[in-house]
Amino acid sequence: MNTEIDEFELERQRALAFQREQAKKQQEEDDLPLPDLPPLPADPRWRVAHLPFLSAVSFALLMCAASAGFFAGGAPAALGAAAGVLIVTVSFTMSTLVIAWADTVRPALLMPLALFTYVLKYSALGVVLAFGVSAQWPGKNALGWGIVAGVVVWTAVQAWWFHKVSRPN
Repeated sequence: MNTEIDEFELERQRALAFQREQAKKQQEEDDLPLPDLPPLPADPRWRVAHLPFLSAVSFALLMCAASAGFFAGGAPAALGAAAGVLIVTVSFTMSTLVIAWADTVRPALLMPLALFTYVLKYSALGVVLAFGVSAQWPGKNALGWGIVAGVVVWTAVQAWWFHKVSRPN
């Protein structure tokens, strides 16, 4: 029995020595300098080059939505449709700017900030729609349709833009 205890103690000491050796190696590796980051592109404006065009399309959609809302349900519907398009335009522009900023400052921040921005954006849209559905405001249906139109048009125009830019003529 005493032999088993001695063997156990010997094995425990070997394991502790191995752990100390590994910790020492890890400490030596931790003292190395950080690797160089890849260079940033010469002109980072390409990340937001589509925003002026998308903003112009969104403004045109806002005018069309307000006009259609006015003809369909008067001033409250016009305001609701325009507000829906404006909410989408502001939220999509915000997420584009945050993602472009993160990519220029530290590409490792891109995924967490993009996910945070999308969660924030769609939570805000959900809150707006939840309050809009429960309200007795006559423009609530137009607000929902404005949001839908804004999302569809923004997404389609952005996809078209990047497809056009990525294909050489």
